[in-house]
Amino acid sequence: MGFGGDASLYSSVLTGAVLFSSTLISIGTVDRLGRRKLLITGGIQMIVCQVIVAVILGVKFGTDKQLSRSYSIAVVVVICLFVLAFGWSWGPLGWTVPSEIFPLETRSAGQSITVAVNLLFTFAIAQAFLSLLCAFKYGIFLFFAGWITVMTVFVYVFLPETKGVPIEEMVLLWRKHWFWKKVMPDMPIEDGWGAAADGAAPPANSSHK
Repeated sequence: MGFGGDASLYSSVLTGAVLFSSTLISIGTVDRLGRRKLLITGGIQMIVCQVIVAVILGVKFGTDKQLSRSYSIAVVVVICLFVLAFGWSWGPLGWTVPSEIFPLETRSAGQSITVAVNLLFTFAIAQAFLSLLCAFKYGIFLFFAGWITVMTVFVYVFLPETKGVPIEEMVLLWRKHWFWKKVMPDMPIEDGWGAAADGAAPPANSSHK
């Protein structure tokens, strides 16, 4: 991008500060706006930023392999907007939502798998990024924009809103979802909670076992 060593360091500090501040936005809004809204809007903003950076690098990257100063600044601004969107959506909520969706019986195992998969793919992306950048060049941003699109569509279609739902009642939320209710196991009818999952109140003399 044509920045000197000091400017590159400053830009890294800037993006780190943006990430930190945007996390505070997530803390203040997640229980008011809900998980789905933050994930979907954050995903859309991230996709747009990735595409803009790809277009700038693809169209304006001159024969001298260096962007003009104005376009370099524009790329840094767009990257900051990307980091901002990540910081108030997929960054923190990638840990919050998995901690909420597992029932108490499998919560520790499910959260352990979540952490392991997250760190595994973080390692894989870090190891492969430079090779992908050399192969795809500006297309690397479109590559990741495609994956963010998959993530965002998945949330829109398959993730129910978990805001304000106690962990003890999370299984009922999945039973009401149009897709996950097809794969959820049947609940014992004698407990009365099978009827509750379908929207009816459990019998007065039933107890949750």
